[in-house]
Formats: sequence, C-alpha cells, structure tokens
Amino acid sequence: MQTSRRDFIRSASVLTGSGLFSFAPLEILASQRKRVSALEKVHLGVIGCNGMGWSDLRSHLQLSDVECVALADVDQNVLDRRAADVEKAQGKRPQLYKDYRKMLENKDIDAVIIGTPDHWHCLALTDSLAAGKHVYCEKPLANSIEECNIMLAAAKRSNKIIQIGQWQRSGSHYEKAIEYVRSGKLGNIRLVKVWAYQGWMEPVSVKPDSAVPAGVDYDMWLGPAKKRPFNANRFHFNFRWFWDYAGGLMTDWGVHEIDIALYAMNAKAPKSVMASGGKLAYPDDASETPDTLQTVYEYEGFNMLWEHATGIDGGNYGLTEGIAFIGNNGTVVLHRGGWMLYPETKTQNGVKLYKIDDIPDQARNGEYLNDHTKNFIQAIKDNNPKILKCGIETGSIAAINAHMGNIAYKTGRKVYWDAATGSFKNDVEANALIKAHYNNGWQLPKGV
Repeated sequence: MQTSRRDFIRSASVLTGSGLFSFAPLEILASQRKRVSALEKVHLGVIGCNGMGWSDLRSHLQLSDVECVALADVDQNVLDRRAADVEKAQGKRPQLYKDYRKMLENKDIDAVIIGTPDHWHCLALTDSLAAGKHVYCEKPLANSIEECNIMLAAAKRSNKIIQIGQWQRSGSHYEKAIEYVRSGKLGNIRLVKVWAYQGWMEPVSVKPDSAVPAGVDYDMWLGPAKKRPFNANRFHFNFRWFWDYAGGLMTDWGVHEIDIALYAMNAKAPKSVMASGGKLAYPDDASETPDTLQTVYEYEGFNMLWEHATGIDGGNYGLTEGIAFIGNNGTVVLHRGGWMLYPETKTQNGVKLYKIDDIPDQARNGEYLNDHTKNFIQAIKDNNPKILKCGIETGSIAAINAHMGNIAYKTGRKVYWDAATGSFKNDVEANALIKAHYNNGWQLPKGV
C-alpha cells in the first residue's frame, strides 16, 4: 500500500508540478459572482496581462468583491483578448492602456497586479507604490539583487499591502510539512535538496530577427533592457531564458522551492555559494540561461543543493520538482502533489527498525493560487500586512538567494556572502553582478 500510495502522489505531481492552475470557464465564473456594493469592492488594474498576469487576475476574479477596472499591456493583441475575457468573467469591460504609467493615474484603482517580465518588476512596483496602489507582484521579485533592495526600501516608505506570487506559501500541505520538519523528529538536518526537472521544456529553436508584430510597442517592452532587434524567441513566455529579462529556471522555479526550503530551515542568507552547469542538453539552441545546473549553498549548520534540468523529468525521488529535508532519522520529501516521510532504519537485536514512526503520505488539498490571492485581498480589507502569506521581504529572500546562485554560475567559482554589508567578500566581479543596468533613458528607481 505504501508503494502504491507514493506512486499516486508522484503521478499527481506531474499534473500539479507544471504550475498550471484549474479554473472554471469564464461564463460559469460570471454566473457565480455575487452582487457586492461598489464600496465593498477592491478595484484592480493589471500590468502585463498575458501569462501569469492573466492567471493571477483570473484567480482574483473568483472573488465577488474584486473588480478589474483596467488593463495595461504593450501588446494590443493581448489587451483586446484579455479585455474580452474580463468582460466574460465579470460582465463589465475594463479600461485599456498601452502605457501602465497612464493607468496608474486612474484614481479608481486600489491595487495592481504586476505580471510583466522580470526586468520590469522594479519599475512597475515602485511606480505603483508611488501612485498609492497596493501590489500583487509576480515572482521573482526582481531581475537583480540591487533591484530587490530598492523595492524593499520603497515598500518600507509606503503603507501599502504587497504580496509576492510565491503561492506555495499558501498551501496547507506545505504548512503541515514545514511543521513536521521543524518538530525535530528528523533529527539533525544536514542537507536540503531542491530541484526542478522540466521535461516539457523543449529546445528553443533559433529564429532570425524580424519585424515587430503589429500592435506591439516593442520599445516599451524592452524598457530598461538592452536595445536589440525584435526576435520572437525573446518575447512573451520565452523571455525567461535570456539574461536581459530574467534568470532562467534558477529564478523562475527556484524562488518557489528555495523559499519553502529556507522558511522551513529558518535561514535567510548563505555563507557561500558555488555552481556548475551550462547549456549541456541543448548547446546550440537559442536560449542563454543554463539548461542544466547544480548549485551548492552553505548555510549555518546545513547545505542546500539546487538542481535543474530541462527536457527530462527524472528528478530526485522520481519527482519532477520538490524539496527533500534529509535528517539523521529520516527524510521529508515535499512537492506540489503532497509530501512523504522516508524513515531511516537501525538494527536492533538483529531486526531492522525505523528510527522514527512512519506516517501516511500526505496529499495536496485545494487550489493554492486562489488561497494566495484571497489572502492578498483580505490583507487589503483588514489593512494588515502581518497576515500576508508572502510579503515583499519573504519574496526578496528567495529572489536574492536565487540570484546568488546565478552569480556563482557566471563567475565560475565559489563566492562568499557578507550578510552585514549585503555584498560578496573581496570579489569585484561578483559584486558587479549584484547591480542592475538600465538602458534607453530609463532610470533605476532611487533606493533608501
């Protein structure tokens, strides 16, 4: 029974591990919305409506006390499609903007969802806070450590609610697994393994530069990134695999899993980081970020090993993604489908015994993105950031640690972190990679 149970949970992880979410059809969603007075509603604007921006908005629209009043996107095709979707979901069409800064002038907007590529998060969040809006920002928090620190400073100056889209923090089975890890039953935990093996990710085929698609404000899409000719590989979803806009799987999936690992272990910053990998599976495809990577983080009392690979699903413990807390008495393996305990054994009087009592495998319970967005809206209504499941400081810890992994990879050596100064020790090259570099006349927001 134990084997079949674990096989069931592993198969569930294939369905949930991709990060896809289950939603009711838009027409049904509209029929389920209850009548709520305008005074009770939280009015939303969205910056970046194509991928996770849309998933986040659709999740918010399952709450009857939320109304989308505005959408901003540089792609008119996306704007038109999402405007029609929103109208189906809530019965009312939102206002449309090509420039989010114009949208932020709308006094009817209470809160903003940021679903842009990573290189836009810092500007969009600081501008939204300056306009007096609450913010739900997609992960990773930013595309550099410097931007993370600027965003933290801006948050401290504001009195606004900020939720980061690391929705695993709202998962009940994650909460229970973390409680078990912290109970001490595993004994001394010397290693935490964290991984994402993404078999669905095929090589990004090389494409020539081309004309900018009709309806797209490409200069605005580039924003502070380097000026380059338009290339379809860098646009929409695949921006994740190019350094100008994002940090590859290390920041895309890494922040989710690293966040849970560090939270369970009560850790924030490593003492050292080293990484090895590269484009080992698809050396000739168009992407820049590594398709294969192993990163070792040294914390006080334990190490954490991050692994990722594209094109294959053969991750640790037969899972495509997860976190393993490896202790002297046993190992907890936690993933999006549930969690399991693997007790260590000892021999007593010639008989093999478990060092700790085994427990039934625990399955996922619910749609956690919905719980995460509901938590954000409740925090706004209560004006209470303390109830947030993933506030901006939490998001910054995960993002900064993930960026450290990429910096170690880029330098090709072990780097040592000084938590007191927020910089690497005696390492000019690594410290240069902390910085954000803005182009095309865009200015990095001011810090403290």
